[in-house]
Amino acid sequence: MSRSLDLLFSSFRFGAATLPSRIVMAPMTRSKSPGGVPTAKVAAYYRRRAEGGVGLIITEGTVIEHKASNGYPDVPRMYGADALAGWKRVVDEVHEAGGVIIPQLWHVGSYRKRGTPPDPDVPGYGPSAVPHPAHGDDPELPVAMSLQDIAEVVGAFAAAAGNARELGFDGVEIHGAHSYLIDQFLWERTNLRTDEYGGSPERRLRLAVEVVTAVREAVGPGFPIQFRFSQWKMGHYRAKLAATPEALERLLIPLVEAGVDVFHASTRRYSEPEFPGSELNLAGWTQRLTGRPTITVGSVGLDSDFLSSFRGRDAAPMGIDDLLARLEREEFSLVAVGRALLADAHWPRKLHEGREDEIVPFTPECMERLE
Repeated sequence: MSRSLDLLFSSFRFGAATLPSRIVMAPMTRSKSPGGVPTAKVAAYYRRRAEGGVGLIITEGTVIEHKASNGYPDVPRMYGADALAGWKRVVDEVHEAGGVIIPQLWHVGSYRKRGTPPDPDVPGYGPSAVPHPAHGDDPELPVAMSLQDIAEVVGAFAAAAGNARELGFDGVEIHGAHSYLIDQFLWERTNLRTDEYGGSPERRLRLAVEVVTAVREAVGPGFPIQFRFSQWKMGHYRAKLAATPEALERLLIPLVEAGVDVFHASTRRYSEPEFPGSELNLAGWTQRLTGRPTITVGSVGLDSDFLSSFRGRDAAPMGIDDLLARLEREEFSLVAVGRALLADAHWPRKLHEGREDEIVPFTPECMERLE
């Protein structure tokens, strides 16, 4: 490695906390919390990443208290005494190891199908009665949300954020990406509404703004709010919410004004430019346009994207000189790592200490384990 790692392993102020490095653990669904309750193994899993040198841990998606928020088996929830007790153990373990941790708050929207826990009779809910694009040949129409449904979801995001602050988390991330509920409102393909939540890009943004505003009211000033967004969608990887920097600015500035402190710009490959005529990636454009710190993500340290892993392909280690050069140019402030941290909890420490030859390589089997 020819470039210095000093900036990657420098501290970064994050609300009341100080991150020990610029490396972020990306949120990754593990489905290892039976009944929605994080176990002692889940707490140990996160603690190992704090011990391994991760600066900021973003938990797997954790669902809010709405009947249709969940879309997967055994994902954790951010409500209920039993689940909150489980999360308290996670927070305490990570803090004891010197780490900083925030939960990702999540509603899957129309991705949910009947038969999914906790109530298998509840269908998916979305902005419109449009099948989720990821369901392919097995479409299921979601319930088109009423204004009352929307108000309940906004309140549930705020309540979950309040729970997180009371448990001692260091901030929260709102999941507004990957064609889940908030992103479904943002995307014209899934949002066909004609009321104040649909039609123009500004109206499609209304739910996201209301969620951020309600979360800010619930957690108060000084408590970091991250917003994760993406251009790509499950089942539609070439989709774009914003085709130009100007359109991206119109999407992001209202979220800044509502209370977003950090943007987590999700891409499949961090090295790909977002718009013609510039080498800036999505996080780079976001930081330039908003003045807010951003997190870049996408195949960091690996030679293939996450879709290849779902198809059973190994991912070989790859150098990060380009990533370090972008960080030095202040294209983004933080770097999220996913699969490499599943394979090796001590990936940051080994990298920092020049022990790259000891890094455990990623294989698809890593996604099945909780180690």
